[in-house]
Amino acid sequence: MATLIRGKLSNKLSNAATTVSNKSQAKVSGMFARMGFQAATNEEAVGFAACDDLDYDHRHGMQMDVMPSDEMGGEPSGDGGAATGDSHYQRDGTGPSRSSSKDGGLTNDLTEVKPKITVWEAGWNVTNAIQGMFVLGLPYAILHGGYLGLFLIIFAAVVCCYTGKILIACLYEEDEDGQLVRVRDSYVDIANACCAPRFPSLGGHVVNVAQIIELVMTCILYVVVSGNLMYNSFPNMPISQKSWAIIATVALLPCAFLKNLKAVSKFSLLCTMAHFVINVLVIAYCLSRARDWAWDKVKFYIDVKKFPISIGIIVFSYTSQIFLPSLEGNMNKPSEFTCMMNWTHISACILKGLFALVAYLTWADDTKEVITDNLPSTIRAVVNLFLVAKALLSYPLPFFAAVEVLEKSFFQDGGRAVFPDCYGGDGRLKSWGFSLRCILVVFTLLMAIYVPHFALLMGLTGSLTGAGLCFLLPSLFHLKLLWRKLLWHQVFFDVAIFVIGGICSISGFIHSMEGLIEAYNYGVEE
Repeated sequence: MATLIRGKLSNKLSNAATTVSNKSQAKVSGMFARMGFQAATNEEAVGFAACDDLDYDHRHGMQMDVMPSDEMGGEPSGDGGAATGDSHYQRDGTGPSRSSSKDGGLTNDLTEVKPKITVWEAGWNVTNAIQGMFVLGLPYAILHGGYLGLFLIIFAAVVCCYTGKILIACLYEEDEDGQLVRVRDSYVDIANACCAPRFPSLGGHVVNVAQIIELVMTCILYVVVSGNLMYNSFPNMPISQKSWAIIATVALLPCAFLKNLKAVSKFSLLCTMAHFVINVLVIAYCLSRARDWAWDKVKFYIDVKKFPISIGIIVFSYTSQIFLPSLEGNMNKPSEFTCMMNWTHISACILKGLFALVAYLTWADDTKEVITDNLPSTIRAVVNLFLVAKALLSYPLPFFAAVEVLEKSFFQDGGRAVFPDCYGGDGRLKSWGFSLRCILVVFTLLMAIYVPHFALLMGLTGSLTGAGLCFLLPSLFHLKLLWRKLLWHQVFFDVAIFVIGGICSISGFIHSMEGLIEAYNYGVEE
């Protein structure tokens, strides 16, 4: 009897010691995650996540080392890893939010409970990301791809839906009981885990570079499309497309003063509703000309030189992967993420395919890079003005996200920052921080002036970063982190997506660059 009691006491003491050790390991892991390091994780290395409270400590332990420094007046480093410059907009999908405000007011992140979103709200966010105004370039993709272009709209939806799911799968590991536990928070965390332990922050840097390129190119596209739409809405006015782009940029200069996106987020629903109305108007006009549809123009042949550009356009219209980790983490029922991805991409596929086909059938070989340019002048002016307003109101989100990544990478990288912090002790933006933002706005203007080609820029961005973030990296990370658990058909899918995505990315990039060089040399404008 004494031996039995002694054994039970010994087991309880051992379990208590193990629990304390595991919690300490979780907090240390959280602090190292703040510094851009990610320990190699496998079935043996995730025992510390055996309990839900340990997983909570691991994912939120990074906040525990922020509070003391804030209380001492130190500069907050944000939720992203300091070494990788992880951007907050990855985590909440709406824009950066710091643990302490720029005004010096401290907000207690440990006690604040952020409201979770429903599956319908998550689906709404994904729909906004993959059904934005860049669908206006899809009829141009049908022009150079015919029925194969329609097939690619379906194929891209299937692949992007699949890679979104496997990207979220990379956020989880199994504990000792075989239960899935979320041990990573963002795309950057996944990339760092794949490169650990030899290059613990290399993956995060690669993802951040791809992010910056895609975000800046998105800003450039908004300026390009604003100038293009205004020029085609008022062709009789003595104002060139470049001049309209300059006017649009002047309206965007206040973005340099943005500290948060609260003032902008209230317009997001209005922008989405306006875009829905615009799509309805375009489709209604096309249906009114259904008798003249040119079905014979839709063929199975492709333009070998320009079709790879169409691939980039289609891929870019489906990019949402950089938002998915934060979206899934903020859902009140993460188990419904897969269902949400299915119905959002199915609906996007149907709507995009119908919009592209109906618009192309209406104008056939006269289809322009921005489809609204084909509308009659009376309708075009009204529709384009709504689109310009939407483009200008959409600009601040990618702009501010790009600024956050740049600031965290070069100005707030702990003791290894290349430049001083952009913010003073009182939270005010310093001169070089303001200069950085102004330079970024002016850079988007210069690119829009010298490369005013919406479809070519969209194809280039989709081929360069869209394919990488949507096809290449998710499949590669899935193979690296979950290799032991994958079935043969999953390995086949991942390898096939990586190979096909790589070929499409390279060919689309080369042909987009050739198209831009040709347009620049011959002075061709949209």
